[in-house]
Formats: sequence, C-alpha cells, structure tokens
Amino acid sequence: MIFNSLDFAIFLPIVFCLYWFVLKNKLKLQNLLIVMASYVFYGWWDWRFLSLIIFSTLVDYTIGLKLKSENRIVRRKLLLWTSILVNLGFLGFFKYYNFFLDNFISAFSFFGRSINANSLNIILPVGISFYTFQTLSYTIDIYKRKLEPTQDFVSFAAFVSFFPQLVAGPIERATHLLPQFAKQRVFDESKASDGMRQILWGLFKKIVVADNCAVIVNQIFNDYGTQSSSTLFMGAIFFAFQIYGDFSGYSDIAIGTSRLFGFNLMQNFAFPYFSRDISEFWRRWHISLSTWFRDYVYIPLGGSRGGISAKIRNTLIIFIVSGFWHGANWTFIIWGAINALYFLPLLLLNRNRNYIEVVAKGKLLPSFKELIMMCSTFILVTFSWVFFRAENVGVAYDYILRMIDMSFFSLPAIDYKPVLYILILLSVEWINRGKKHGLEFSNIRFGVLRWSAYVTIFCLILFLGAKSQSFIYFQF
Repeated sequence: MIFNSLDFAIFLPIVFCLYWFVLKNKLKLQNLLIVMASYVFYGWWDWRFLSLIIFSTLVDYTIGLKLKSENRIVRRKLLLWTSILVNLGFLGFFKYYNFFLDNFISAFSFFGRSINANSLNIILPVGISFYTFQTLSYTIDIYKRKLEPTQDFVSFAAFVSFFPQLVAGPIERATHLLPQFAKQRVFDESKASDGMRQILWGLFKKIVVADNCAVIVNQIFNDYGTQSSSTLFMGAIFFAFQIYGDFSGYSDIAIGTSRLFGFNLMQNFAFPYFSRDISEFWRRWHISLSTWFRDYVYIPLGGSRGGISAKIRNTLIIFIVSGFWHGANWTFIIWGAINALYFLPLLLLNRNRNYIEVVAKGKLLPSFKELIMMCSTFILVTFSWVFFRAENVGVAYDYILRMIDMSFFSLPAIDYKPVLYILILLSVEWINRGKKHGLEFSNIRFGVLRWSAYVTIFCLILFLGAKSQSFIYFQF
C-alpha cells in the first residue's frame, strides 16, 4: 500500500476512526490496532514478508529482555551480536546475495578461472533496510545501557512496524519513539491540523514535483546517447528534484500521518537544497540515516578524533557504507565515495560546522555570496546524483562525459512545465526554511490567506499530478 493511492485514502480514515472514537483512552488496544493496521499496510504489498518483520520483532524483544538481566560482558556481547547477525543476515541475503556472488565470479574470471554459480531470483522486501536499522538501534542502546527494555510486547511490535514510517522512514530511535507507545495519547486538534498540512505538502512534492520530473528523467536517461549536453544537464537537475520531492514527500506524509495519531517523528529533511556546503547538506538530507550512521558507526570508529589518516578512513567508511546501504550496485558505492571526497576538505580544515543556522536567517533574500554557495553545493550534489540514478557505472561515466560539449549552450529538448512546479516548491520552502515543513504558515495571520494557500496546493495536486510513480526509496 502506498500513500498516494486510493487504498490508503480508504485505509487511513478507517484506522483513524477506530483509533480515536472506538478505542479512545484504551492505550493497549490502540497499540494493538496500530500493530494490526501496520501488518495490513505492509502485507498489502506481499503478505509473505510479514514473517520477516514478526521474526525480527520476536528476536530483538527477547534479546532486549535478556540484556537487562545479563551482566557478564561475554554473554552481553554474544546477545548483541546475535541481534546484529540476525538482522543484517536477512538484509544481506535479500539485498546483497546476488551482488556479492556476481562480483565473486567476476573476480575469478579476471584471473582466468571460471566458477559455476547461479544467481537467485530474490525479491527485495520493501522497507527491510529501514526497519532493520530501527530494531538494531533498540538492542544496541540497551547494550550500551542507554535504554531500558520494554516488557510490553505489543508496544515493541508497534514500534517496529509503525505503518507511517515502516517502509521508507524516518528511521526512528527506540529512545525517541518507543516511549511514546507507553504514554496515553490525547487527541490534539492543533497537532492533527499541522499533520494534515504536512501530508498535503508531502503529496504536492511527490505527485506534482517528483512524478512530473520522473517522466522526463526516465526519457532522458533511457535515451541519453542521443540527447544534447544541455538536455542531459537538465535531466540531472530534474532527477535531483525528483528524488528530493519523492523521498522528502514520503517523509512529510509519514510524519504528518503520525501526528494524526498523537506521535512525533523526527524531522528527516531540513530543506537541504538551501545548504551552503556539503557538510550542511548532509546535516539536512535524510537526517535519520545520517545520524544513525554517525552514532552507531562513525563515533564507535573514533569519529573525528585522532590523526588525519584516521579522519580520512572514518569518513570514507561512513560515506561508502551509506552508499552501499542504498543498493547492491557499484553506482551507490561510488556515489558515497564522491560525497566523501566532497566532505573531507571541510573536515580536515575544520570547516565542517561553519553553517549551523538556517541560511539568510531573518532576511527575505540571501546575500550574493550565500546564493553562489547554495548554487555551487547544488551542482556538486547533482553531479553525484547521476551515479545514483544510472543503471551502472559505465552509463554514469558516459552520461557525465556527454554533458561536457558545445551543445551545452543549446536549448534543452524538454517539457518545461516541471520547472514551474520546482519554482513553486523552492519559493514555498524558502519562505518556511526555518520551520519543520513547507506549509507551516504560522506567520500568516489571516485564515483566509492560509486556506487560499491550502486550496491552491490541493488543486495543483488534483490537476497537475503526473501518472503515479513508485516511491524511489521503496527499492532500498
């Protein structure tokens, strides 16, 4: 089941009414409803893979309880590694088995040896990369004694499978989301209203911006060999906004939906295309994943402590692993490595935290310097997105080479309507760049102006939406 579908438009009101009107003030039954609704939501895609979520839930719930009562270091480490191996084992098999097998065969072929091995026709379970990391945060935090394990299995199952963010995040920490299932929720009209606004903005980014850009991006990348340099350049730019509108749109809908049920999820995107350098970009893009790798991989490796070689090593590891998390393809690994190379000069020169505050804070427009910095950062990011989008490294390399010739100065052969949608997106988000989402218009005093904005966005979704496209991050 996907957010921009008729199925979800029917599913959500039913669950909402049962949750607030039938089971009001019945915390355990509300949590049980969330579990059942989440399993229906996920099983709508393929019910067979529910067994993976249920098994992972049982394993980590049991290990969490045992970690609480176990004080022997060796036993605690054994329990922790059991959780890690079970979760990453599932992830590795379904997502990376064929990748490692194919590269293993290729490596032997390079030395003149042949190996007969057959790839498996493996279906990648939707969202496995997201809920795997979510459950891992639970056992790791208990092992580090940062969290007390819950004895309420239903609450834990709801935490693991919470349907708004189950298949594409945000990747929530147990320390943040799990305690919310233990507290009585009271319907908050202001919170629910803001959730509806965020859902509306997320649908605009997905249906109007991302899906319209996707049509052109697919045409250009599928036939890039016959396109002019300027057209290829616009194809890369459109993909930058496709993936942003698609993924941040999903996060907005997920966060907004959670607020309807009285939950607060972490902000996953903080207007990243207004960043002034790559370091700021990565503090604002896919925040839940970036901070997960920071806390559970980068810092345990030593972080920014130590000498130059340690800093370079840790940075390369974190970005390459992040790239590999996205998919079993060398294109993602190279995408991660490129961003590591972008980031390293800032880290080594101690300039990686120069821009913490929102750009042009308190001002209507950025300075000329800030504008140049934002444009430069966006161009660097867009260049790396070519590897993210391309089918293989060869295509990405060829695509980039073809972007560099005299036809760059010709008029791109594209449909320009998405440019207007992108400008609307940028204008709205620039106005609210210091807020949590694009339609947080608390600064507009008159209700008629706010409602005019909402109605306009709704009409744009209704009349300008392209043919529905699958969410990009479902494949991860």
